[in-house]
Parts: sequence; C-alpha cells; structure tokens
Amino acid sequence: MATGKSWSRWFSSLAMLLMVVSLSGCFDKEGDQRKAFIDFLQNTAMRSGDRLPTLTSDQKKQFGPLVSDYAVLYGFSQQMSQAMDQGIKPVLDTINGIRVPQDYLTQRNTLRQENGALNVLGQQVQNAKMQADRELSMLKQPEELKVVYDKVYEKVVTNPANAIVPLIPAAQNLTQQLMQVGDYIAEQEGQVSFTAGGIQFPTSRQALQYNMLIAPLAGQHQAFMQAYTATQNIVQ
Repeated sequence: MATGKSWSRWFSSLAMLLMVVSLSGCFDKEGDQRKAFIDFLQNTAMRSGDRLPTLTSDQKKQFGPLVSDYAVLYGFSQQMSQAMDQGIKPVLDTINGIRVPQDYLTQRNTLRQENGALNVLGQQVQNAKMQADRELSMLKQPEELKVVYDKVYEKVVTNPANAIVPLIPAAQNLTQQLMQVGDYIAEQEGQVSFTAGGIQFPTSRQALQYNMLIAPLAGQHQAFMQAYTATQNIVQ
C-alpha cells in the first residue's frame, strides 16, 4: 500500500515531467517558427523584385511573433515602391514624352508639379530608412536568423535607400532645366513658330538663348538615366 509520501513523490515527478514536456513543446514551436521564417527570407524575400509579398494568413501563423520582424522589411519596401511610383516614374514618363520643342511648352506645368514632389521625396526616403534602422536595432534575433535577416535587410532597405540618393538630385536638375526651356518659350508670347518638329525664333539673340538653355539637357538626361537604371537594378 502506497504511503502519503510516495504518492506525493509520484505527483511531484509527474508534475516535473509535464512541465518539461510543456517547455519542450514551447521551444520546438519557436524553432519551427524560426525555421519557417528563415526559409521564407531565403527563398522568397531574397528573390522578390522591387515589392515584397504580403504575408498570407498561413504564413503569419507559421512565423508567429517573427511577423513583426518582417514588418520592418515590408514597411520600408512599401514606402520605397511608393517613392518610385509616385515620385520618380512620373518624371520618367513626362521626360520620355518630350520629343519636339513644343513639348517643352506643353509639359512645363506638369514638370513643375513633379519637381515640387521631388523636393520632399528625398526626405521621405531618408525618414523611412531611419525608422527601419531604429526598428532593426530593437530586434532580438538568434544568430542563425540574424545572419539571414541582415542580408535581406541590406537588399531591401540599405541598398535601395543608398541608390535613390543620387537619383533624386539628378531628376531635380533635369526637370528644372526642362522647365526653364519651357518657360523661355512661353515668354516669347507667340513670336516663335513650330515647324517640322523644330522651332524658329525671329532673332538670332533669341535662338542663341534657347540653344544655351537646351545645351545641358543631354548630359543631365544621361545622368538621370544612369542613376535610374542603377536604382532599378538594385531594387529588382
């Protein structure tokens, strides 16, 4: 017949066993979440283009609390995509639409609006990068995850943020010069004529001034396209 002490020891051992099983299950769950997240970072995030995918409901369940780690990457990716879509690509479309001298005149107001948007774009990207860096510094990740995460962070956050730094002033310089050409033509108030894809001025002085204004455009356009291509190659 079991004594009270033996029953007490039996229940104590059972309680310890259940506690170990419970803790082991907890650690296994964290390991599974970490493994699934690392696999996602390596095989999906690293291979994504300029837009990181939104997590599905199943992925959120698989990653558990690591969803917040992904939010740092995803948040900056969204802001970078918005900067390109709403700040840079409209400039590119407008520039590509300028084919004859008359286009300088018709597109100058659009260029003025786009140039104004570029003035705040750089600060927006810088603020987004600073926020991502702050959030990164607060993450507590085991080494096996941190090694992979840091590579994705460099691809998604650091490199695109660095690439857009020279792109914005290049776009500003080009749009500003294009606006000046359009404004100059507008100032002539009908004295110019557009024929066969060209432009004619009544005086040589006006023609000389026009030529001086369009002279920097080729170099500025080249600088803009080089910076744009470099950025696209990084974010893709």
